[in-house]
Amino acid sequence: MAGDFEAMTLRRKLVAVFALTVILSVAAVAFLVLLMTRNAFEKTENERTAALVQQFQKEFNRRGDDVVRRVEAVAASDQVVRMATTLNGTNADSAEFFDLSRSMADNHQLDFLEILDARGVIISSAQWPSKFGYPEPDFASLTAASLQGAFLKLEELQDSTALGLFAVHQVINGDHAIYVVGGRRLDKNFLSALDLPADMRALLYENRSDHFSGAFLLDPTASSSPHPSERLAALVNSVRQYGTEMMGVVSWSQDRADEEVFHAIPLRGVGKERPLLAILLIGNSRRSYIDLKRHIQDSALLVAGGGILLAILLSSWAAARVTRPVEQLASAAQDVASGNWDARVEISGRDEVAQLAESFNRMTAELLAQKERLVQTERVAAWRELARRLAHELKNPLFPLQLTVENLIRARAQNPEQFEEVFRESSQTLLSEISNLNRIIGRFSEFSKMPQPQWQRVQINEIVTAVAQLFQAQLQAPGKAPISCELQLDNKIEAIAADPELLHRAISNLVLNAMDAMPNGGKLTLRTRRQDVGAIVEVDDTGTGLTREECERIFTPYYTSKQHGTGLGLAIVQSVISDHHGRISVRSEPGSGTAFIIELPGNFEFLPGTRTAESVQLAQ
Repeated sequence: MAGDFEAMTLRRKLVAVFALTVILSVAAVAFLVLLMTRNAFEKTENERTAALVQQFQKEFNRRGDDVVRRVEAVAASDQVVRMATTLNGTNADSAEFFDLSRSMADNHQLDFLEILDARGVIISSAQWPSKFGYPEPDFASLTAASLQGAFLKLEELQDSTALGLFAVHQVINGDHAIYVVGGRRLDKNFLSALDLPADMRALLYENRSDHFSGAFLLDPTASSSPHPSERLAALVNSVRQYGTEMMGVVSWSQDRADEEVFHAIPLRGVGKERPLLAILLIGNSRRSYIDLKRHIQDSALLVAGGGILLAILLSSWAAARVTRPVEQLASAAQDVASGNWDARVEISGRDEVAQLAESFNRMTAELLAQKERLVQTERVAAWRELARRLAHELKNPLFPLQLTVENLIRARAQNPEQFEEVFRESSQTLLSEISNLNRIIGRFSEFSKMPQPQWQRVQINEIVTAVAQLFQAQLQAPGKAPISCELQLDNKIEAIAADPELLHRAISNLVLNAMDAMPNGGKLTLRTRRQDVGAIVEVDDTGTGLTREECERIFTPYYTSKQHGTGLGLAIVQSVISDHHGRISVRSEPGSGTAFIIELPGNFEFLPGTRTAESVQLAQ
């Protein structure tokens, strides 16, 4: 991924950076808005839940006060007072008061009403008349509750249980007392009386069993919201397990907008153990929050899409203005690298890029001037070197010629009778030295008239093999230290376009140099290998090697380390390889042998019949 980004152009990088900046900015803003929205929603939810709990408590207290008043009214009625007077701790028959609780409950609009004597025996029961004469199991808790206001109690009925808001009033007559226990149901009507917002609701779960059951859940909205009550089981069980207020999110369907946040508040009874009688469930719908969240996300996506489009347009425009001069600089630099020293960049503006372009133009002008001076200097140095080499090469045969002519003149003047014999010997010397002059002049003429390659498809392995066979006899010549020759040829090398005669001549010169570098024998290795659509040829020897200075100057014309060399052999090799658009290099260290490496491209564009070859021939 990093490599792909590095390979992108500067303009695309700027566009990508601008677009990424917009995306990150929009994402950050959307995230902050969502976070603030969620916090605000949770704060509002907690405030509304607290308000609803407070409202429930007020309604609970109001109804509790109403129950207390109604129970007190029952206790102050003439029938109850007469009952207390009649009984007054005696064993008088209480059967006559069997139906008193039912009539009194109807008169005072109570759902539950029981009258107990001082021992806790039920004298009369409105909700379960057959309990007459049985002791009340919670009598101790009820007598203690008589000193406080209303309280919750799970009342046992004949065929079920019911949760109610109860109050206890003590009626004292003499030394004995009776107790009036009355209450009203805590049911759906009670929950419906709560003033709730549209997206909130209150449910009540009666804790009648050890296991969760939807039948114990009082839901006044069940008809308009038919959700499965089992989804509340986990929250209810958690409250039953830990006995503290809990909060949880209940998902009713796959749509998150149907989620509700429930606050579960435990409701306890009286007594030392304060049993958990019910759980108040206050639900707050998350639809408004989810809808707002989706709206924010959709808006963020819309803004991000528009922002990205706008960023691409603006960044493309800005990147074009910024990168166009840079691209012109890069193109001009490539032109200079390819040899066009006259490349220039147009300057517009006064910013840093314009200053860079001005510096580039000044640099290329200075480079061009330095190049011209260098060319002139090299041209003068080359002519001087040529003159020196010619003077040195021609001086050697001219001196014997001069001595021979002087001997002829002296012999004719001093000893005419022996002139014929001296003339024959001098003539042979003159012819030999003249032949040497012709050979030297021919070498320089040959270098100056290097032919252009005649392109054809060749197999480089065949040329290398032919060179090895040509020198096989000289490598094993009698009277000389033997040199072994090893061929390491890559059979996967494909044909290339080249001049076989010129390549044969170049490789032969390298082999001759390798043989001269191993006067005491050694090993010559000719190696080929494939490179892309071209080929590589290596000529290695185990000779004396070259110094670093010699490696740097070895391809300079007329430079030689041999006593009788002309310095043209490697220059000819380099010229041939250059005409083939290849490259030659040397790798050597003193005492470690020398390796010449020739890199040749495919050159298929120069084969006859191609457009490039025809244009090259016309140019020539």
